[in-house]
Amino acid sequence: MQKIKITNSADVVLAQGGHLPQEQVRSIEIDALIDTGATTLVLPADVVAKMGFALREVRKLRLADGKLVDAPRVTNIRLEICGRDMLTSAYVMPAGSTPLVGQIPLEELDLIVDPKRQSLRPNPEHPDGPVLDALIAA
Repeated sequence: MQKIKITNSADVVLAQGGHLPQEQVRSIEIDALIDTGATTLVLPADVVAKMGFALREVRKLRLADGKLVDAPRVTNIRLEICGRDMLTSAYVMPAGSTPLVGQIPLEELDLIVDPKRQSLRPNPEHPDGPVLDALIAA
């Protein structure tokens, strides 16, 4: 399990504009499973409710057992892992389920999974921050 920090980015914007006291910005540290077989971020409903994330839509989500489920997608999430952060969305699973971090956040944060040490670390080729690959088509 890996410590991650999630913050309501809509609260951050309100605080920056002087419309919400900084101490009321919702943020929490939780343990999450780093799952290289998963695509994206998955959070339990109880965490989502506590954080007040905005529900945007419901999409199909394939579980590890192959079963397709309808999962709400929430937005306005600032995700921080290993000192690197990004804005993202997440899919919601039942309360009490294990939070998952999949490939998309790992790639965007330029984090390396070390299965031998069972650890996650910033890419040593980019110690000062994430470097993303982009293809520019002519």
